[in-house]
Order: sequence, then structure tokens, then C-alpha cells
Amino acid sequence: MRKVAVVGMGGAFPTCTSLDDFSDKIFANQSLIREWPEVLAYDKKIRSTVAGYITEAEMDLEIIYSTILENYPETYIDKKNRIPNINLATADIGSIWAMLGTQDAIKMAGWSNEETQSENTGVVIGSGAGGNVILRNAWHNFYQLGKKTRLAGSHTVDRSMPYREVANVSCLIKNRGVAETIGSACATGLGNIGHAYRLIKFGLQDRVIAGGVEGTSLETFIGFDAMQVLSKNFSPTQSSRPFDSNRNGFVCSFGSGIIALEEYEMAKARGAHIIAVIDNYFNNSDGDGDMFYPSFAGQQRLWKGLLNDNTLPKPDVVKVHGTSTPAGDAIELLSVVDTLGESGYHIAAPKSQFGHMLGAAGSVEFITALLMLQEQKVLPCLNSDNLNTELENFQLQPNWQGPKNPFSHYRHLLPQQSFAKEINRIVCLNYGFGGTNSAISISKD
Repeated sequence: MRKVAVVGMGGAFPTCTSLDDFSDKIFANQSLIREWPEVLAYDKKIRSTVAGYITEAEMDLEIIYSTILENYPETYIDKKNRIPNINLATADIGSIWAMLGTQDAIKMAGWSNEETQSENTGVVIGSGAGGNVILRNAWHNFYQLGKKTRLAGSHTVDRSMPYREVANVSCLIKNRGVAETIGSACATGLGNIGHAYRLIKFGLQDRVIAGGVEGTSLETFIGFDAMQVLSKNFSPTQSSRPFDSNRNGFVCSFGSGIIALEEYEMAKARGAHIIAVIDNYFNNSDGDGDMFYPSFAGQQRLWKGLLNDNTLPKPDVVKVHGTSTPAGDAIELLSVVDTLGESGYHIAAPKSQFGHMLGAAGSVEFITALLMLQEQKVLPCLNSDNLNTELENFQLQPNWQGPKNPFSHYRHLLPQQSFAKEINRIVCLNYGFGGTNSAISISKD
């Protein structure tokens, strides 16, 4: 089995103009979360008002609206001429972010056109939702306004299908290898990277563009607000507060994280800069039949599979899923402590800085792990001001087999500010509805 290297990365990040800008802001302990004007326009119909959103203008894009259909984004103009018009015509906003991130990742990787367009180069990208902005307006014009179907144009399907990011990226770079998407709820971004890793590890591809996307969408926000799982009653920068005793939900956010993976010896031979090496990837399901509640046993099995019966060294940093939900944070922190003990590592919670990017969460947070390796700094758990001094309710149950200490006992593991530290290995964790769990370990070359 072959070794896999990370050789490139790119993406779209709230309030950021570039990957470097993103890196500077998160290591400066900044929050990228703002009040969202689109939500505020609906007043009290929507409970939560904050998000990590990205506008078209912030990505140097301009919407060209249909002259026939009301509010229908017919296509986009790239003001920097990065994406050809023919590719913009088949893309929703998330697909454009995926294409831009791919260009940046390939440039960083230093792949030639011949390598990029090879039969041994694949594309594996997923998203959490499907082309909502395109579908919203197409269906509104048909169902509510009575317009003819042909007025929506010929690209409603390709701009909203689950596979749209991969289709657009593949058509842009003209690779001849694998082109597919995997959806696993909020583990989608990491799941696609893990699948890409396996494609290379087992010799099916030599290079893969991989990651996750979540395009800015009011429909996605509304869906989670209706579930009453979004943060509310805090200022924007204090809204995402993983592990804090006053946490009351996650911040719905949007973005894109794309990475370039390559077989290690090939990358080494051509003199590529190797950002990190993937040690192992493992994923599983809880298997308890619960759609939403996290499983301590499922996460224990996840750690066991990742560490391969402790043959893989323990990490210096654990990048947690850390959504800021009451049950999710509690189970996750205790499963980490149960596996790694109470010392020798720190926990980073990037969602505290930019919220939960859903289908893009795993890949954008994977990029934060790469940046931590690169900068030799641990990212913070912002707003984790007050940790529960009492046991969680489930810890009081007679069948509880996990750690018996309250959150406050682990204060030393949860830094509130970024700080410098020697980092050789990082584990990234992501979970999703339906009991899907993903974990990956990366290390310095």
C-alpha cells in the first residue's frame, strides 16, 4: 500500500480574500461570524441571525439575473477572469468556489497540464445541500408565477444536482480519472478526502482533487433554524462557543475547502513541497438507530480504527468537530479524553471561529489542521469561557463507562487563544446525522 501526501490547498472562507488572509485571521484569534442581512430581513420569522456567510462580491463575482424570470441567477461574471464563461454557465455559487479552490490547490501542488489531465488524476468533492438558490427561483417562477419550464433555461439540472461540484471541476481541469461525489452530512468534507486518500493508497489513482463545499443558501439556514439547533442570543463573535456551559447551538456557515493529494514517492521525486502526510483514515457508523444523538461507543470504535490498535502514535493536537451543541460537544470531549488521557495534547475547535460549514466543514477544518502543522501553532476554542463544573446528565447514569470528571477538569486541554507549540501529528474528527463518523491523522513529512 502506498503513502499519500498533501501537496496543495485552496478554498473560500467567510470575510477572507485568500488562504493567507484566512490563516492570518484564525491565528490572530479572530471570529469570521457576522449578522446576516438576508436573515435579518425576515425579522422574527427566523430565530438565529448570525452566520459565516460569503457574498458574491467578496469572491469578485457578479450575478447576471435573468431578464425573463424574477430573481433567477442566470449566470455569473468572474471579475478576475479566473473561470471561463462556459464553465460559469453550468455552475451554482458553490461549484464556482470549488473551481477556484481547485485552481489554487493545483497551482500550489505544481501539477502540469499533463499530470492534471491524466487518467490517474481524480476529483472527489461533496456538498451538504443541493443548488438551493438555483432551485428556489426556478420552482418559484414555475409554481407561483406560472412561467413555462423552458424559461428557466437549460442548466437548472446541472447547477443543482448532487454531483455538480465534481462535474464542474472535472470539466474545468479535464482530468480523465475518477470523478465522483460522496455525501455524508456534516462529515462530507472529510469523507471525500478520506475516500481520495484510499484511492491513492490502494493504487487506483496517483493524484486526487478532494474536499467539500457548502454554498451560501438561506434554505439551508432556515432548515436548521426550524430544528432549533442554531445559536441565538449572543453577539456574532460570541455565538459559536464549543464546550462552554452556555452554548445553545451551532452557527450555520458556508465555504469551501479543496486539497490536492498525491502519491508520496511521485511528489517527492518531482520536488513537490509536501504540506503533510496522511497517516490513516477511518470511518464508521454508530449503529444505534439514532438519527441525531451522538454515540460514545461509536466514537470509541472510530478512535480504535484510526489508531489501528495503538500502532499509530498519539497526536499533539486534536481538531474536534466541536459544533457548540449541548450533547455533541459533551460526548466528543469525553471520547477524546477516554482515548488519549488527560495530558500530552491540546484540542482545537475551529468552528468557534467561523461556525459550522456543514458539507464543507471537514475539508475547511482539514485545511486548518494543515495550517497548524505549517505554522506550528494550536488554534483556539474561542468563547469556551465557562466549563461545566458538574457532571453531564448521562455521566450520572449507572451504565456510563466513560470519564467521570466534569468539563472543568479538562480546562488545560482547551486553549482560549492560539499559541505556539511543536506539532508533529494532528487528528481531525467530523460527524454527521445518521451516526456517520470520520477521522483522519496527518503528520509532518
